Amino acid sequence: MLNRAVAIVTAFVLFGEAVGIFAVNAVLAKVTENQNMSLAGMDPEVMTAGTWVMGGVSALLLVGCGLIPLLAGVRDRAPGRFGRIALIGCAVVHGVLGAVVVGLVGWGAFAFMMVVLALLVFTLLTYGPGPGGEDRTDDGKAAPAAA
Repeated sequence: MLNRAVAIVTAFVLFGEAVGIFAVNAVLAKVTENQNMSLAGMDPEVMTAGTWVMGGVSALLLVGCGLIPLLAGVRDRAPGRFGRIALIGCAVVHGVLGAVVVGLVGWGAFAFMMVVLALLVFTLLTYGPGPGGEDRTDDGKAAPAAA
């Protein structure tokens, strides 16, 4: 039962993070839109468009990564190969960004990134393959083989 709850909490944290990333990029896009100078010869409209695109793509990736543990928690089944690879990639990104934000933003942001990393790793471990290489379900038995 704990693995379902952690997977669902992980999903909602990733959804909230997607909203936060999009909001931060929206503020940055508004700031670059209101400026009248270029950075290394770049047009401010190009920087504004790039910021909007980066915010949208980052938010979509986080929502996609959030759907994987949400479906795993609701179905109480391990994510497939693509889902595991996506969650591992998301965990790696959170680990690297945690190391970066400790110097740029502070220890609070680092703690948040490490909590998200821990949730992702816990979700991967609880729905990971068992000793025989087969996926575990909630009762500890191996999941039925795919047809």
